Amino acid sequence: MVLKRVAVTGLGAVTPLGNSVESYWKNLADGVSGAGPISKFDASKFKTRFACEVPNFDPTDYLDRKEARKMDQFSHYAIAASTQAVKHAGLEDNKEIDPDRVGVIWGSGVGGLKTFQDEVTAFAKGDGTPRFNPFYIPKMIIDLAPGHISMRYGFRGPNFSTVSACASSTNALIDAFNYIRLGMADIVVSGGSEAPINESGVGGFNALHALSTRNDSPETASRPYDKERDGFVIGEGGASIILEELEHAKARGAKILCEMIGSGMSADAYHMTAPHPEGLGAHAVMVNALRDARIKPGEVDYINTHGTSTPIGDPQELKAIERTFGEHAYDVSISSTKSMTGHLLGGAGAVEALACILAIRDGIIPPTINHATDDPEIEARLNLVFNKAEKKTVNVALSNTFGFGGHNATVIFRKYEP
Repeated sequence: MVLKRVAVTGLGAVTPLGNSVESYWKNLADGVSGAGPISKFDASKFKTRFACEVPNFDPTDYLDRKEARKMDQFSHYAIAASTQAVKHAGLEDNKEIDPDRVGVIWGSGVGGLKTFQDEVTAFAKGDGTPRFNPFYIPKMIIDLAPGHISMRYGFRGPNFSTVSACASSTNALIDAFNYIRLGMADIVVSGGSEAPINESGVGGFNALHALSTRNDSPETASRPYDKERDGFVIGEGGASIILEELEHAKARGAKILCEMIGSGMSADAYHMTAPHPEGLGAHAVMVNALRDARIKPGEVDYINTHGTSTPIGDPQELKAIERTFGEHAYDVSISSTKSMTGHLLGGAGAVEALACILAIRDGIIPPTINHATDDPEIEARLNLVFNKAEKKTVNVALSNTFGFGGHNATVIFRKYEP
């Protein structure tokens, strides 16, 4: 069968760098760090006492207070980002679209972690009598985020969540892409969100020795590819991307921002938390995405890497890029925006796909900030964009995300040519 083409027609963002697409993008292009001391709880006894928190966010800007109390913060972020994207795409109160053909597919790695923590803690401190919030389960479970979005707008198409750790929202985009090009939906509100900055989230990743402990300098702690990197910086927030069948978008006069042209998935089949030492899964997922997009490696202008700032993970991804792209690996621009946003876990893929879309729009490669010391394990010939944004025409951009459990997902976007 002939697969349909898929356009991007709307964007929304709630991030540590700003609560709109343009504020996020400006700070990303300017190389601003979103890291700072944790304000959401007393972290004084934790090994890590900083994070990338969403600044100045008020859910009542999008929800009435009563409704907001029925949701965990990861759903607040989902509502906020998707509201922006729906409005940007011109779908709000649009009588020309068929709500039965509009879906919502949303990713999150852990969902309502704070809700779970608070309810279990309250029970443990009580007398054993079960006094749980009646909204405990609906607040906690991941699939309520797309459920709330669909109820807000009356979208009755495919509706579910994807869970693949840090690849979750990339997998949401991939599913949305496939549903549209297979003709099973006209439009899908997709993306992902996470709200993991709480005692159990930070404490759990500390126990894994996964987080940076650079407490004296939070803003420089996320330093992908730097020799002195010591772990990732946990972040929160999310992004929404409206995917739409190209002819449907053209028929309703939508502004087409770019096209999504390919995706790939693979598994490391190696370890619970560590990547394959030779980057086999990372190589396979990029090969799969390039094959699906029907493009050659030399056509890719920008790669937004998973690049978490961990000692083990960073070199393996670059090995995979060298193997996948051959000589072009030394020409393609490469950066990790996690150096600024931190790692949004299940929300990372959507926020980083958004960076790729905006790089295509504006011809700007956002940098990997905080680079000071070269790592001999990192291939020096690679075009790693360090510390300052690069102006460059970007026709094709690729985004990688990898999750605990060996889940790998890649998406590719291309400039739209009518």
